[in-house]
Amino acid sequence: MQVSIESSEGLERKLKVQLPAERVDQEVMQRLEKATKTVSIKGFRKGKVPVRVVKQQYGKGVRQEVVGELINSSLVEAIQQQDLRLVGQPRIDGLLDQEGAELEYLAIFEVYPEFDLSDFSNLEIERPLADVGDEDIDRMLSSLREQKATFESVERAAIEGDQLVIDYVGTKGGEEFAGGKAEDQSLLLGSNSMIPGFEDGLVGASQSDNVTLELSFPEDYHSEDLKGAAVEFQVTVKDVQAKNLPELNDELFKEFGVDEGGLDKFREEVEGNLQRELGNALRSKIKNRVMEQLFAHNSVELPEALIANETKQLKQQMVQQFGGGQQIDLNMLPDQMFRGKARYRAALGVIVSEVVRVEELVAGAEVVRARIDEIAETYDDPQQVVDYYYANQEMLNSVEAVVLEDLVVEAVLAKAAVTDQSLGYQDAVKPDPEPDYGESNESVESETGDAEEI
Repeated sequence: MQVSIESSEGLERKLKVQLPAERVDQEVMQRLEKATKTVSIKGFRKGKVPVRVVKQQYGKGVRQEVVGELINSSLVEAIQQQDLRLVGQPRIDGLLDQEGAELEYLAIFEVYPEFDLSDFSNLEIERPLADVGDEDIDRMLSSLREQKATFESVERAAIEGDQLVIDYVGTKGGEEFAGGKAEDQSLLLGSNSMIPGFEDGLVGASQSDNVTLELSFPEDYHSEDLKGAAVEFQVTVKDVQAKNLPELNDELFKEFGVDEGGLDKFREEVEGNLQRELGNALRSKIKNRVMEQLFAHNSVELPEALIANETKQLKQQMVQQFGGGQQIDLNMLPDQMFRGKARYRAALGVIVSEVVRVEELVAGAEVVRARIDEIAETYDDPQQVVDYYYANQEMLNSVEAVVLEDLVVEAVLAKAAVTDQSLGYQDAVKPDPEPDYGESNESVESETGDAEEI
């Protein structure tokens, strides 16, 4: 077998492979001779069919089969021989296949880039620190009470925090517009679920009142027909309901799974949940900050195949986020919408892999098990979760990948210029702003808008 390789543009490589004619022809002949023992051809007894007859009938198909297998096996051998790290599946081109002549083909593919990691000491990272205080527990208790709130009809004017049951019809220029009509809709005053001015205009209204609201849609509204449009809503208030918050008692505690121990035990459980949430948030923050610094200090030439794969994943995530199914064609979403983030993620994948290689990091079995146990303890049956992970190789691989990322973070923090940042609980659990995806950076080039309700 003869192998030669040439560089094309960027990270593209062309691998030329030539196989001796004898290797191909001999394998074809062996297959044909074997077939004489099993094929049934009219005019011949089974097992007595001449090779030439089998070749006439099946020779073309057998040769295609042999050539396909030889391409696959020889390509693996050639890649190993040249010590190449391929991205994606190679494309086979320039196939020359004739009986009695060398088998020749060209494999075209991209390879992972080679680059020198920036010195970790050049990285400047703020490490967030926070803890759970009594005020955070109190705030969560209030939130849990809100979750179990009930509403009861009252005979008075509505105030903020009340829930109304309303019918409404919206018109633009005297004509109803699409999506501007509803019946028996529940509306919590102060929820900001409607366009500006709608809820404020109903404060002070009572049951059976008819209210006219003259409003304008926001200039950045998602509907082109309604952006900045002056509209009128005719609203009928059918019911005014006041919010009733449950007491902090055993009945409420049981609804959240605390059967005994009273308020002290309930606060303890709430604190434990907040600590877990805080720990995850801090870990996520520091990891994201390390990744941003790694990206900013390492310029990486990226294979288009990696960018394409990340783009596809981002599209799938968006479809899932908005409740779409398999019926949505991902090609309908423009690649450019995701390209910046896709390049950022692809670059980090390459950089993190290089850190793992250079630092010789290994996701040890004990560390992986500890992470799985951490995940499992949030479920009712932890052992069932543990068993599930170890029975599913894909899930196990995902945990190992996360552990490796954590080890990368530790390796970077050990050498980087780190300053501590004290945060309150609320700021700590709030995600950092999305990073600059590097439109101006040669190694990296989405924005999505939330559609408001009326």
